[in-house]
Amino acid sequence: MLYSVRMRAAEGGSHEQGGKHISGAEKLIQRDSLTETATNMLVRALEHSRGSADFINLTVEAVSLHSVQRTKCLPIRSVYTENPDEGRKRACETLIASGVSPEAAKAGIGCLTDLPVSLRGAMLVDAQTGKRLDPLLLRGVRVSRMDVENEAAYKKWLQQQGYCNIHIREAVVLASKVMAASGMVAELCWSDDPEYTAGYVATSGQYTRFTQLKPAGSEIGGRVFFVKAGTDINSLITFLENTPVLIEVPVKEGH
Repeated sequence: MLYSVRMRAAEGGSHEQGGKHISGAEKLIQRDSLTETATNMLVRALEHSRGSADFINLTVEAVSLHSVQRTKCLPIRSVYTENPDEGRKRACETLIASGVSPEAAKAGIGCLTDLPVSLRGAMLVDAQTGKRLDPLLLRGVRVSRMDVENEAAYKKWLQQQGYCNIHIREAVVLASKVMAASGMVAELCWSDDPEYTAGYVATSGQYTRFTQLKPAGSEIGGRVFFVKAGTDINSLITFLENTPVLIEVPVKEGH
């Protein structure tokens, strides 16, 4: 038995009542880690750079091991960009190389650039037409119920590559689940944390991190999932939001 622990925090009331999104977190853990994990999530919600949360939703649910799927962790590549314009240009090129049409790639970047406030989840966008496919507006599709299979090995693997911040640690896990979904072509994301300018494009075989995809100080961020034409959208959303997935950490031979 595992436990899904999920935290959402907002300022000015709940998300559903128009509160400003502050923070969120996801873990799939053993029972003996519940207290420590819940405490860490509460501290994160109360001490986040986006503000002081006055609404915190902490959910704990038991998950049967038989329901858990597994997928490989995406390898990471970093691209250093001098400014957000260059980062978005390079991200657009990466999306197109993955099979997203030029029109859809530009539309996806435009969707995030034009957001009035941060998107709490992700937009589903047709990878050829650029048309939005989900009806969830600013809520978006919230990817949930995922974690790494071996956290210590995962942190070591990241540190060996020089990646130590929590943003990339969590984003690679989420992107690995997203790219395991049937019909998924690519993902584009940049953070809503004002101090974090990096973002990424995930494809079926790569997590490509760009050092600048948004201006410093901006609190607007979100995700776009580019989806193949003909994909069953309801089944895709069910997988992303409800199916528990553990990410297998790469292990070098001899280790």
